Amino acid sequence: MNGHRRRIPVITEWQTLFAPAEEPAVATAPEPQPEPAEPAVDLVAEAKADAIRTKAYADAEEQRARAEAEAEAVRIKAEGDAKAAEVKAVEEARKLRLANDKAQARAIEEQAARDARIAKSNRERAEAERGQQEDERARQEQKQNEAAAEAEIAKAASTWRGYAIAFYAVCAVVALPVQIAAFWDRDAPWLVIAPLMLEGAALVVTKGAAAAVAANRPHWHYRTVAWVFAFIAAGINLKHGLDAFDPATAIGTAFASLAGPGVWDLHEHGRIRRRDGVLTRRQRKAQAAAAKAELKRRATEEARKASEKEAADKAAADAAETLANSRAEEFPEVWDEAEKIAAAVGEITVTQAVWVRAYRNIQGCEPGESIESITARRKAEARVAAALSGAPVATLSKKKNAQRVIQVKAPGKRSSYRPTPPRRKPNDTPKFHPVARALAADAKRQSNASTEEQK
Repeated sequence: MNGHRRRIPVITEWQTLFAPAEEPAVATAPEPQPEPAEPAVDLVAEAKADAIRTKAYADAEEQRARAEAEAEAVRIKAEGDAKAAEVKAVEEARKLRLANDKAQARAIEEQAARDARIAKSNRERAEAERGQQEDERARQEQKQNEAAAEAEIAKAASTWRGYAIAFYAVCAVVALPVQIAAFWDRDAPWLVIAPLMLEGAALVVTKGAAAAVAANRPHWHYRTVAWVFAFIAAGINLKHGLDAFDPATAIGTAFASLAGPGVWDLHEHGRIRRRDGVLTRRQRKAQAAAAKAELKRRATEEARKASEKEAADKAAADAAETLANSRAEEFPEVWDEAEKIAAAVGEITVTQAVWVRAYRNIQGCEPGESIESITARRKAEARVAAALSGAPVATLSKKKNAQRVIQVKAPGKRSSYRPTPPRRKPNDTPKFHPVARALAADAKRQSNASTEEQK
């Protein structure tokens, strides 16, 4: 059992059942004694007892050997379990080490990913802050540029205003002597105030025009009055210069009377256009060119859409004609019925609704279906059902037609089904009440009307 040879003891020496016979005495003569009783010996019983002892010894040896084998098996199993436990412990340790390594690697990866996310977030925040700083810097630069442009514009406007005023004053100084000479009279010296009043009135009205422009009020009448005064002064200078002096003096002083108010009016005109946001000639030309380009683009787009629509309409008409020819060729009876229905309902062509109605009238089913297709589909369904169930098609067809009643055909075998009445006879069903018939007819008419409306 355990791999070691062991000698099985075998009883080979049997104990004698009889006592050894004593040697007869030689010296003495036998004395008459009573005969001893012969011992009763049962040889079969002794043999059975020896066999029982031998069997008991063999059983004991067998039990001992079995116990030793079981003990050895338990020892081997224990050793195997110990080795298995050791192997399992080693495997568990290896798995635990691998799990720890994976967890550590995962933790390292997560930490690296977290660090990467943090770094990315920091970069994005830095980029956002840098972008904000750049935007703020650009905004500040734009503000500074705008402020510088405004300052430059204000400086230019101020310079232009000063030059206009100075030129107006120079022109007034040039034009006043001739006007004073025109109004000079020894007997009426006070008339020399008239030229001063004329030039002063022109200046006052010009200032009024400037105030009206600043207050965003109408200014055209101020400017008109100023020009009237300027032309009066120029006429006086021209007339008196030609009469009392030479043409050059007359023309120069007349020009001075007009040039001063004219330059100032130009200044005010520019201020008015800037206030009202009037575009310059270049801006107007650019705007006109952009508008022209937009009109051209719209015209091109409309022409393209019109050509596409025309092509689509032509393709639709060709498709409709092809479909009509195909329907007329494939379904002549249905096409004739469709033309009749279209003429009856006032349609110029056979529309889809008219075609569906005509097809249903002739074929009795929806377009795309026919008696042949329905029959073929049902046969195919029967074959599929037979293939799935393993039953022949004839059996399935009988099962499909199994709903028969006794009134239709008498079965070969008497059935326990007893209909009421057992046989159908004329007038065996009670007739409907007249009110019920009227209600049923009304419901049928409403149903037909709704069906026609749906069509």
